[in-house]
Amino acid sequence: MGEIMVIKKTKSLCPECSKTLEAEVYEEHGKVMIKKECPEHGIFDNVYWSSVDSYNKAEECNYEGGGLDNPQTSNDKNCPMDCGVCPEHESHTILGLIDVTNRCNLKCPICFANAAVSKMLYEPSYEEIRKMLQNLRANQPVSTPAIQYAGGEPTIRKDIVDLIKLAKEEGFSHTQIATNGIRLAKRPELAKQLKEAGLNTVYLQFDGLSPEIYEEIRGKDLLSFKREAIENCRKAELGIVLVPTVVKGINDHQIGDIINFAVENLDIIRGVNFQPVSFAGRTPADQVEEQRITIPDFQRLVDEQTESKIKVDDFYPASSVRSVSDFVEAIEKEPQVTFTCHQHCGTATYVFVENEDLIPINRFVDVNKFFELLDKSTIDIKDGGITGKARTLARATVSLPKTIDKSQSPKGVDIKHILTSVFKDRSYSSLGDFHHKTLLISCMHFMDPWNFDTDRIKRCVIHYAVPDGRIIPFCTMNSIYREEIEKEFAVPFKN
Repeated sequence: MGEIMVIKKTKSLCPECSKTLEAEVYEEHGKVMIKKECPEHGIFDNVYWSSVDSYNKAEECNYEGGGLDNPQTSNDKNCPMDCGVCPEHESHTILGLIDVTNRCNLKCPICFANAAVSKMLYEPSYEEIRKMLQNLRANQPVSTPAIQYAGGEPTIRKDIVDLIKLAKEEGFSHTQIATNGIRLAKRPELAKQLKEAGLNTVYLQFDGLSPEIYEEIRGKDLLSFKREAIENCRKAELGIVLVPTVVKGINDHQIGDIINFAVENLDIIRGVNFQPVSFAGRTPADQVEEQRITIPDFQRLVDEQTESKIKVDDFYPASSVRSVSDFVEAIEKEPQVTFTCHQHCGTATYVFVENEDLIPINRFVDVNKFFELLDKSTIDIKDGGITGKARTLARATVSLPKTIDKSQSPKGVDIKHILTSVFKDRSYSSLGDFHHKTLLISCMHFMDPWNFDTDRIKRCVIHYAVPDGRIIPFCTMNSIYREEIEKEFAVPFKN
């Protein structure tokens, strides 16, 4: 148990000077650690994943991606110093991000971007944002399908409604904003205007159900604003994803309560995406380890706080759904965006809600067998030509019910009919019943300089577009590039 076993070699960052360092990911005492040494600042030895068993299980969903046919930068300096993205990148952009401002109506101590702190105003013009949108859509072989406006606080911009319209004009099928909800609470008409402009989802910062949690994390009690924002979105029929930033010792005890709150508001809340806090450089090492929450910690806390209604084994890496896009690509004969994100970047499960009871999808669908069926069908379609495609779909449709346990299925939901309609007829209308009775519970563990791993960066599927034309992976943007980009394109901030 006490033996050290090296799992892999990678590259990481010095938390003090951001220098790229050689690093080892290794197993010790049942945990996965990452260790590196900076010639100037010494050794850094930190938790990567808190459970080696969970780490190894996620390895089963290790899928390589194809990257972009038209990267924007060369790989002269080697990962992670060539982001733009460079030819080494191995995944498509599934979600594009644009910081439309770094102004904010809060001064949260854990924020990535804040004009009041940096003393610089970063706020791309409407036309600059148009060009960034066009850069994301120009990705080949697959255009970026979804965009999120972030910040700062994007609703501070007077033209935020027009920016949503712009994203739709440029061809994005899904639009969302990351917001603290204060403007949505204070201006009831804003939710309606955003909905009419084409906004699909409000990505609502939601850290808990107690005033003291917001006072600790955000500097003031915001709970009433969160509730008012949700009510205004409900009136506008504008879907919400709750986004809690989870910090050990502050709000990790309310993970179950947040899930229950989402269940109680299932008519308007589509999911909860928990995000363990990422630490900025120069954070004291003891504080990092005291407050660090990894994906296995999250899974365990969900299990404990839902009384095992949702268990650790109910979660799958985000990359597990790769089989679905490969299957669709084989049928449609057109490239599809594919979740080839790194297997250790995120975890998720779909939960059916029935009379406030929670039924994870893998309780009545053999998920592994379903993915195996898709993989086999994909190969058969590619090998069999036109007639082979018809035979494969017919054979797979017969096999599909064998992946479903009717005795455990939620009442009132014909999961066999839903899957068959999508599988055989490519009819997606029946998915509406599925989505309105389910809750997506996920956890994205974004990296910081302490646990930075270039293997994960190369697989990133969430990318920032910036004014100089580059498209930068999320974790390098926030660990390396943000300050230099804001300095280049910002102006002095006046309060």
